[in-house]
Amino acid sequence: MKSVPQITLEEAVALVKDGDILLQGGFGMTGNPVHLMHALAETSTKNLTFIGNNVGEAGIGGGRLLRNGQLRKMIGSFFTSNPEAVKAAQEGQVEYELLPQGTLAEAIRAGGAGIGGFFTPTSAGTELAKGRETKIIQGKEQVYIEGIRGNVAFVRAWRADTAGNLTYRMTEQNFNRAMATAADLVIAEVEEIVPVGEIAPEHIHTPGSYVDYLVQATLTLEDLGSSASVSSSRKASEKRMNMARRALKELKKGDVVNLGIGIPTLVADLISPQDGIIMHTENGMLGVGPVPTDGGGAMDYPVNAGKIPVTALPGSSYFDSAESFAMIRGKHVDIAVMGGLEVDEKANLANWAVPGQPLLGVGGAMDLASGAKILIITMMHTERDGSPKVVPTCTLPLTALQAVDMLITDLAVFRYLDGQLTLTELMPGSSLEEVREKTSAKFVERLA
Repeated sequence: MKSVPQITLEEAVALVKDGDILLQGGFGMTGNPVHLMHALAETSTKNLTFIGNNVGEAGIGGGRLLRNGQLRKMIGSFFTSNPEAVKAAQEGQVEYELLPQGTLAEAIRAGGAGIGGFFTPTSAGTELAKGRETKIIQGKEQVYIEGIRGNVAFVRAWRADTAGNLTYRMTEQNFNRAMATAADLVIAEVEEIVPVGEIAPEHIHTPGSYVDYLVQATLTLEDLGSSASVSSSRKASEKRMNMARRALKELKKGDVVNLGIGIPTLVADLISPQDGIIMHTENGMLGVGPVPTDGGGAMDYPVNAGKIPVTALPGSSYFDSAESFAMIRGKHVDIAVMGGLEVDEKANLANWAVPGQPLLGVGGAMDLASGAKILIITMMHTERDGSPKVVPTCTLPLTALQAVDMLITDLAVFRYLDGQLTLTELMPGSSLEEVREKTSAKFVERLA
């Protein structure tokens, strides 16, 4: 059995050269090789192309490299979690490329598997597909994406043995597993290094053949950023809770369900383990349980896609982001409940970008909108200024075409029946006259 060299942080970051393409694992700060990133921030290495789901948080992880001016370009899925990354991109201080989260994960997996590229339905018809080759495959428009490889990959694992075999903790697989396959040089930052043989073969997630160097580094609460702890004091208006309760009625025992951020997150608070609903989170978990009540954070619990610590129900499982999105695109998620900015007469959805706003990230929205068997959108019926959000044609950047099955607002419930936007219910406190007044889209009425 081979022996993988164990080196210091300083020795590891010296292997990164000016102009390199650097892959960095992690989802938020969970499973993030933060010690390697911070050591790299102490060097003069520059002009790096950074590839990761997000650029850490402000001044933490990749955010420290960004603040130092060491990044020439960043390629990722959700930069919004780091306001400094959004500002740098929008002001032209750093080049950037956005990819849907599942597309990013699959591109890295493809690069590591020696596959030049692939076609995916995710992002078809949206701004992120502009300039890319498209084809109609099995009756559906699909977008061509090239595989991604890097010069160096920094990954974070929980345990390694001296042969370089890696085991990840809970939801810390995320992007780490794919990235460990997709670079010329792979450096794993790990909590613990044990003698070969102490990790059972069936518990190894990344075989040592992918790993070139090991660095031991101990995780602290400060390294976890906003996921270090969680508060259970969240409050919501009665209108939002009404929408969450109505969405819950659509979920049945045995359904695999993904809940987006915002109003959909409230649905999770209403679900009990006895309901038998199997919650999926795109960063790599099935069987998501309630938020912990003991104040514990990501050091003690898995995290969901909102980077919030959660509990694991009996029968839960963990996996990496590439497999998670394969579940979504493969129609193994029964229902997705997501927020919206606009929905139109043709069931098109816009929910990820507002021109001029400090938003820069699509996350998993495009994958879920096009991949879930049923898509339910929850949103307020109008903007704060009273302008309608249920419109004839979406004017904001699209998330997915003809994808919405059901729309729940604070005023009404709509379904798309026989290809038409159809009003089927009124929400508590609303009237048909108010819905007509505040909806610019044409709809038919089939009220019970």
